[in-house]
Amino acid sequence: MKNIFTLIFVVTVLSSFSQKIDFDKFFENKTMRVDYSHVGNNKSEDFYLKEIKEEPFWGGSHKNLIDTFFYGGFMINIYDKATNKLIYSRGFNSLFQEWQSTVEAQKVQKSFYEVAVFPYPKNDIIFEISVRNKKGGFNSKFQTEINPSDYFIKKEKVKQWETFDVVNNGEPAEKVDIVFIFDGYTKNEQDKLVADAKRFAGYFFDYSPFKENKEKFNIHAIKLISEESGTDIPKKNIWKNTAVNTTFYTFDSERYLTTSDIKSLRDIASLVPYDQIFLIVNTEKYGGGGIYNYWSITCADDVLAKYVFLHEFGHGFGGLADEYYNDDVTIEDYYPADVEPWEPNITNLVNFNKKQWSKMINTNTPRPTPPEEKYYKTIGLFEGGGYMAKGMYRPYYKCEMKTLMVGYCPVCNKAILDMINFYSE
Repeated sequence: MKNIFTLIFVVTVLSSFSQKIDFDKFFENKTMRVDYSHVGNNKSEDFYLKEIKEEPFWGGSHKNLIDTFFYGGFMINIYDKATNKLIYSRGFNSLFQEWQSTVEAQKVQKSFYEVAVFPYPKNDIIFEISVRNKKGGFNSKFQTEINPSDYFIKKEKVKQWETFDVVNNGEPAEKVDIVFIFDGYTKNEQDKLVADAKRFAGYFFDYSPFKENKEKFNIHAIKLISEESGTDIPKKNIWKNTAVNTTFYTFDSERYLTTSDIKSLRDIASLVPYDQIFLIVNTEKYGGGGIYNYWSITCADDVLAKYVFLHEFGHGFGGLADEYYNDDVTIEDYYPADVEPWEPNITNLVNFNKKQWSKMINTNTPRPTPPEEKYYKTIGLFEGGGYMAKGMYRPYYKCEMKTLMVGYCPVCNKAILDMINFYSE
């Protein structure tokens, strides 16, 4: 019985996907936002509702409403209450999930602020958060009924920062909409902010598969003003008053640049239609971060910022795993040895046949694939990835998810292209 919900969920998803969801029947073209606390330690977690908000724009697809990738450690499911029909779903990761794998999580409990967004329903819904279980499926963890006409749903406007389009190719429902949010840029640095927006958009379209699909993207930017320039560097006792409170040394990792101020971040993002949030932080210090369907972050002015940007977007948008190993990371036992990782670019061979890349390997390529020069441009099974030197495999000798400045490998390229098409149909 322990996997019965997973079976029901998969059958419901496949049924909903095969029928397609009529957006206009179930939704309005704006956003419902559910804010909640994600609380727990390394062994347990719970979710507590904080508030529900109405936001003016919906940036997502009107056609592909049901998640077909099954990426992420969590899944948001929206059911029409009257029929119990699944009408929207999205997988995601969170900073809480990463924190659970730290030593600190073995000692204390913490609460993280999180947000779920989905198109605004016309009728009563059941909002559900499901958690990936130890066998790789999903179990329902939190449910609540929502009446979209409830007068307690907040409608107040957030502070109206100036916005501008860096790239505009058409209707948000038919494009991948990225919002650039800037942290640590003062009032006197707004010219730099605009220049950085154009610079990073240029970086983005320098690489495949983005340059070949530029017409499928919109990039919006927000002229966000911080009181102080830069960002927090706790180990050097540097603390800056910035708009979304970014910081280095997340989980005591020097280069891990993040924010946990999700409420402020999402309030700001709501000024434009968006699918993905990308934070650009006004610092020369090397670092960044990327969490699937949560946010991606890069430093603005390090010499490698261009490549950090690309790498982190691979996490945040494509659900790609880190392929490096023997590195200074602060997470422990992140991937169970007996469950195939959900990320499309690593495998522990538990169920490799479910990976798309299993069909991309030439029959003459040895498995595992030796790290020899003759295989450097070959799709195969190279040992080392997901922070593990042994027992985990990646598809290519070098890829942007392992080594900066080389671009995505064919497998990661295809995974991102699949996601682009999903959001832009």
